Amino acid sequence: QVQLEESGGGSVQDGGSLRISCASSSVFYADYCMAWFRRPPGKEREGVAAIRIGGYSEYYADSVKGRFTVSQDNAESTVYLLMNTLKPEDTAMYYCAAKVGSCGSTWYSESRYSYWGQGTQVTVSS
Repeated sequence: QVQLEESGGGSVQDGGSLRISCASSSVFYADYCMAWFRRPPGKEREGVAAIRIGGYSEYYADSVKGRFTVSQDNAESTVYLLMNTLKPEDTAMYYCAAKVGSCGSTWYSESRYSYWGQGTQVTVSS
């Protein structure tokens, strides 16, 4: 059973930075794609970024490209999402998700992911 645990959410001012984490010992021993999704208030959940565990492929939504960076630390069995130049529209509940295999061109499709964390809240105030 794959378990995902997010941490690091909080409140930050417009233009600030925040790093959120997703810990999972299971996925770092197998072939997985890890992704970050978010659900803004009153909106549907959307893909933010994804990374192939043990690989070098990274994927980003256009809305965060150049501001967010997804990374992995095998020693810590953790995937990170570093968020810079945050905007109020980045306010959302952020979730990490995992699926077996590569991320691929449809990495942003939440139906492809079998495992989900509980989420961590990120609030950006103007």
